[in-house]
Amino acid sequence: MENSITYFEEKGKKNTTRTLELAKRRASELGIKTVLIASTHGFSALEGSKVFDGTGIELIAVSISAAFDEEGWTMSNREREQIEKAGVRVLTSLHALADGVVEGHYGEKTPGSIIADTLRCFSQGTKVAFEIAIMALEAGMVQHAEEIISIGGTDEGSDTALVLKPSFARKVNDVRVLEILCKPRSA
Repeated sequence: MENSITYFEEKGKKNTTRTLELAKRRASELGIKTVLIASTHGFSALEGSKVFDGTGIELIAVSISAAFDEEGWTMSNREREQIEKAGVRVLTSLHALADGVVEGHYGEKTPGSIIADTLRCFSQGTKVAFEIAIMALEAGMVQHAEEIISIGGTDEGSDTALVLKPSFARKVNDVRVLEILCKPRSA
Protein backbone atom coordinates (compact mmCIF):
# COMPACT_ATOMS: atom_id res chain seq x y z
CA MET A 1 0.00 0.00 0.00
CA GLU A 2 1.18 3.49 -0.78
CA ASN A 3 -0.04 6.66 0.83
CA SER A 4 1.37 10.13 1.21
CA ILE A 5 2.14 12.23 4.26
CA THR A 6 1.46 15.95 4.28
CA TYR A 7 4.17 18.01 5.97
CA PHE A 8 3.24 21.52 7.06
CA GLU A 9 5.97 24.16 6.83
CA GLU A 10 4.85 25.65 10.15
CA LYS A 11 3.06 24.24 13.15
CA GLY A 12 -0.21 25.38 14.66
CA LYS A 13 -3.73 26.62 14.16
CA LYS A 14 -3.45 27.64 10.50
CA ASN A 15 -3.27 23.92 9.58
CA THR A 16 -6.51 22.93 11.30
CA THR A 17 -8.84 22.85 8.30
CA ARG A 18 -6.36 20.96 6.11
CA THR A 19 -5.64 18.47 8.90
CA LEU A 20 -9.36 17.81 9.34
CA GLU A 21 -9.89 17.41 5.59
CA LEU A 22 -7.02 14.91 5.35
CA ALA A 23 -8.45 12.96 8.28
CA LYS A 24 -11.92 12.95 6.77
CA ARG A 25 -10.65 11.69 3.42
CA ARG A 26 -8.59 8.90 4.98
CA ALA A 27 -11.37 7.88 7.39
CA SER A 28 -13.66 7.51 4.40
CA GLU A 29 -11.09 5.46 2.45
CA LEU A 30 -10.46 3.11 5.38
CA GLY A 31 -14.05 2.91 6.67
CA ILE A 32 -13.03 4.41 10.00
CA LYS A 33 -16.05 5.42 12.08
CA THR A 34 -14.40 7.31 14.96
CA VAL A 35 -12.14 10.37 14.92
CA LEU A 36 -10.64 11.89 18.05
CA ILE A 37 -9.61 15.52 18.17
CA ALA A 38 -7.75 17.30 20.94
CA SER A 39 -9.53 20.53 21.81
CA THR A 40 -8.70 22.80 24.72
CA HIS A 41 -11.32 25.53 24.30
CA GLY A 42 -13.37 24.14 21.41
CA PHE A 43 -11.94 25.71 18.25
CA SER A 44 -10.69 22.44 16.76
CA ALA A 45 -13.78 20.50 17.84
CA LEU A 46 -16.16 23.07 16.32
CA GLU A 47 -14.16 23.17 13.08
CA GLY A 48 -14.25 19.38 13.07
CA SER A 49 -18.02 19.34 13.49
CA LYS A 50 -18.29 21.34 10.24
CA VAL A 51 -15.84 19.21 8.26
CA PHE A 52 -17.29 15.87 9.42
CA ASP A 53 -20.95 16.95 9.24
CA GLY A 54 -23.06 14.38 7.41
CA THR A 55 -20.32 11.74 7.15
CA GLY A 56 -21.63 9.37 9.83
CA ILE A 57 -18.20 9.50 11.46
CA GLU A 58 -18.33 10.04 15.21
CA LEU A 59 -16.18 12.95 16.35
CA ILE A 60 -14.97 12.92 19.96
CA ALA A 61 -13.22 15.97 21.42
CA VAL A 62 -10.69 15.24 24.14
CA SER A 63 -10.03 18.21 26.37
CA ILE A 64 -7.21 18.92 28.76
CA SER A 65 -7.51 17.72 32.35
CA ALA A 66 -9.09 20.00 34.94
CA ALA A 67 -5.69 19.94 36.68
CA PHE A 68 -4.68 22.75 34.30
CA ASP A 69 -7.48 25.12 35.30
CA GLU A 70 -5.11 27.57 37.02
CA GLU A 71 -3.25 27.99 33.73
CA GLY A 72 -6.53 28.80 31.94
CA TRP A 73 -6.22 25.77 29.69
CA THR A 74 -9.43 24.03 30.64
CA MET A 75 -12.69 24.04 28.72
CA SER A 76 -15.45 26.14 30.26
CA ASN A 77 -18.97 24.78 30.69
CA ARG A 78 -20.16 27.18 27.98
CA GLU A 79 -17.50 25.96 25.54
CA ARG A 80 -18.37 22.33 26.31
CA GLU A 81 -22.08 22.99 25.74
CA GLN A 82 -21.33 24.60 22.35
CA ILE A 83 -19.29 21.60 21.26
CA GLU A 84 -21.89 19.10 22.41
CA LYS A 85 -24.63 21.13 20.71
CA ALA A 86 -22.62 20.76 17.48
CA GLY A 87 -22.92 16.97 17.86
CA VAL A 88 -19.45 16.26 19.22
CA ARG A 89 -18.96 14.14 22.35
CA VAL A 90 -16.48 15.57 24.86
CA LEU A 91 -14.08 13.71 27.12
CA THR A 92 -12.05 15.34 29.89
CA SER A 93 -9.62 12.99 31.59
CA LEU A 94 -6.28 12.56 33.34
CA HIS A 95 -3.46 12.74 30.80
CA ALA A 96 -2.55 9.20 29.83
CA LEU A 97 1.21 9.80 29.73
CA ALA A 98 1.33 11.66 33.05
CA ASP A 99 2.24 9.62 36.07
CA GLY A 100 -0.26 11.16 38.42
CA VAL A 101 0.91 13.24 41.35
CA VAL A 102 4.63 12.44 41.12
CA GLU A 103 5.45 13.73 37.65
CA GLY A 104 7.92 16.56 37.80
CA HIS A 105 8.04 16.76 41.60
CA TYR A 106 11.22 14.82 42.19
CA GLY A 107 13.22 15.80 39.12
CA GLU A 108 13.20 12.24 37.81
CA LYS A 109 11.94 11.05 34.45
CA THR A 110 8.95 8.76 34.69
CA PRO A 111 7.98 6.14 32.10
CA GLY A 112 5.12 8.37 30.91
CA SER A 113 7.34 11.42 30.55
CA ILE A 114 9.96 9.42 28.63
CA ILE A 115 7.32 8.22 26.16
CA ALA A 116 5.91 11.76 25.87
CA ASP A 117 9.36 13.23 25.24
CA THR A 118 10.05 10.61 22.58
CA LEU A 119 6.78 11.34 20.78
CA ARG A 120 7.53 15.08 20.89
CA CYS A 121 10.61 14.32 18.76
CA PHE A 122 8.11 13.84 15.93
CA SER A 123 5.91 16.78 16.97
CA GLN A 124 3.85 18.02 19.91
CA GLY A 125 0.76 16.97 17.96
CA THR A 126 2.08 13.42 17.64
CA LYS A 127 2.38 13.19 21.41
CA VAL A 128 -1.12 14.62 21.85
CA ALA A 129 -2.75 12.37 19.22
CA PHE A 130 -1.12 9.28 20.76
CA GLU A 131 -2.12 10.28 24.27
CA ILE A 132 -5.77 11.16 23.59
CA ALA A 133 -6.28 7.77 21.94
CA ILE A 134 -5.27 6.07 25.19
CA MET A 135 -7.50 8.46 27.18
CA ALA A 136 -10.54 7.72 24.98
CA LEU A 137 -9.98 3.97 25.26
CA GLU A 138 -9.60 4.18 29.04
CA ALA A 139 -12.92 6.07 29.18
CA GLY A 140 -14.68 3.43 27.05
CA MET A 141 -15.33 5.83 24.17
CA VAL A 142 -13.39 3.75 21.61
CA GLN A 143 -12.65 0.05 21.37
CA HIS A 144 -9.32 -1.67 22.02
CA ALA A 145 -7.38 -2.26 18.77
CA GLU A 146 -10.08 -0.46 16.72
CA GLU A 147 -8.61 1.60 13.89
CA ILE A 148 -9.30 5.26 14.58
CA ILE A 149 -7.91 8.60 13.51
CA SER A 150 -6.50 10.75 16.27
CA ILE A 151 -5.78 14.45 15.76
CA GLY A 152 -3.52 16.63 17.88
CA GLY A 153 -1.81 19.94 17.57
CA THR A 154 0.78 22.39 18.74
CA ASP A 155 -0.38 25.16 21.07
CA GLU A 156 -3.66 25.97 19.28
CA GLY A 157 -5.47 24.19 16.50
CA SER A 158 -4.68 20.90 14.79
CA ASP A 159 -1.59 20.05 12.78
CA THR A 160 -1.09 16.30 13.22
CA ALA A 161 -3.28 13.31 12.33
CA LEU A 162 -2.52 9.63 12.90
CA VAL A 163 -4.30 6.42 12.02
CA LEU A 164 -3.78 4.16 14.99
CA LYS A 165 -5.04 1.31 17.12
CA PRO A 166 -5.19 2.40 20.77
CA SER A 167 -4.30 0.34 23.79
CA PHE A 168 -4.71 0.89 27.50
CA ALA A 169 -2.19 2.95 29.45
CA ARG A 170 -0.97 -0.09 31.34
CA LYS A 171 -0.16 -1.69 27.95
CA VAL A 172 1.11 1.44 26.21
CA ASN A 173 3.57 -0.60 24.14
CA ASP A 174 0.59 -2.17 22.35
CA VAL A 175 -0.53 1.14 20.79
CA ARG A 176 0.04 0.87 17.05
CA VAL A 177 0.58 3.94 14.90
CA LEU A 178 -0.43 2.66 11.47
CA GLU A 179 -0.15 5.85 9.43
CA ILE A 180 0.95 9.44 9.78
CA LEU A 181 -1.43 11.55 7.71
CA CYS A 182 0.14 14.92 8.45
CA LYS A 183 2.46 16.72 10.82
CA PRO A 184 4.50 19.91 10.91
CA ARG A 185 8.13 19.78 9.75
CA SER A 186 8.99 22.48 12.28
CA ALA A 187 8.13 20.56 15.40
